[in-house]
Amino acid sequence: MNERAVSYYQVDIFINAPMEQDVESPATIRKPKLPKQVRDDLPKQLVEKDQAKKKIQRYVRKDGKCNVHHGNVRETYRYLTDIFTTLVDLKWRFNLFIFVLVYTVTWLFFGFMWWLIAYVRGDLEHIGDNQWTPCVNNLNGFVSAFLFSIETETTIGYGHRVITDKCPEGIVLLLVQSVLGSIVNAFMVGCMFVKISQPKKRAETLVFSTNAVISMRDGRLCLMFRVGDLRNSHIVEASIRAKLIKSKQTKEGEFIPLNQTDMNVGYDTGDDRLFLVSPLIICHEINQHSPFWEISKAHLAKEELEIVVILEGMVEATGMTCQARSSYVSSEIKWGYRFTPVLTLEDGFYEVDYNSFHEIYETNTPSCSARELAEMTARARLPLTWSVASKLSQQGALNTGAGQEEDDHTGLEQTERNGDIANIESESKV
Repeated sequence: MNERAVSYYQVDIFINAPMEQDVESPATIRKPKLPKQVRDDLPKQLVEKDQAKKKIQRYVRKDGKCNVHHGNVRETYRYLTDIFTTLVDLKWRFNLFIFVLVYTVTWLFFGFMWWLIAYVRGDLEHIGDNQWTPCVNNLNGFVSAFLFSIETETTIGYGHRVITDKCPEGIVLLLVQSVLGSIVNAFMVGCMFVKISQPKKRAETLVFSTNAVISMRDGRLCLMFRVGDLRNSHIVEASIRAKLIKSKQTKEGEFIPLNQTDMNVGYDTGDDRLFLVSPLIICHEINQHSPFWEISKAHLAKEELEIVVILEGMVEATGMTCQARSSYVSSEIKWGYRFTPVLTLEDGFYEVDYNSFHEIYETNTPSCSARELAEMTARARLPLTWSVASKLSQQGALNTGAGQEEDDHTGLEQTERNGDIANIESESKV
């Protein structure tokens, strides 16, 4: 009874205490210092093993890149079926190399075809003969044929080398090169245009806070992180979502690695649709439907989990969809902290101080889980008269039950005695 009274008193103090009273000086914990001989005798393998255990492998890195590599892909022909997307996804150095290579190969190929026609018709043997009509005027070798191929495919037309009407095979080759040259131009120029206009660089100006925090907001535990846009051109139709990445085991014993669980960041109320003009704090309320419902401060430090946050929207300048990602592991989730305000009112405008964008400060927050906090809060708010009456009724019920048991026991003893007397009388009569 005394322990319950103490817990009720502690919860009542926390509920009635003002939330603005933040802790300014964090507590420092000093680790015990081992003797030099003991430190020297520690095996290096154990130290490296301990460090490996503490290191958490990320699913998504802080810069938004997914830390997943695809191995043993046998059906590599599928990449060639979508060659356009494959070329766009390549790095810039490979993309530029393929761009130059495709044009050079086509020019060399058609240059060889023009030289071959001149060689088969005998134009190279009648160079300088005014009575001979060649397929291409002023074509006297492979170099001139290569230059004529470039002029034909790029439609430059200097006028020095000209095809004649006495060469039907040259006319057919000219048509083929013109059509294929147009296709190559459309394909490669389109690939380069899409590669240049990709909004990946736009995502670099969308920033996330270094840490996520857990603290009280409106009387409930909430997990929060901050997002911001460094550009003056805004993101249209911006939306935010979050997923918890954590391995789990089902009731049937199936192990699911890196299971993804949705975290509600305002989908029901519309708070997930953002007007990202200034930095915003995204809040996830820890309630019965939250995966953090039964996680306390001590439990969080032992968990191996990762929160992946995804910000999507359209670039105002180009209208293309942009996506920015980041993640928070358990060591980057600070329990009992809040974000420092960055928005101030100046003379006629609002100013955002991005120097304080990642700064947090400690605040008064219970270290128990949200479930335990809800139970203790419900108990602390019960009226005293109701609790006393319930205790008295319970005590009365216990006393009544004990009295009935005593009466039943007495009646049983009396019945046994009457039976013994009847047996004695029957024996005496016999």
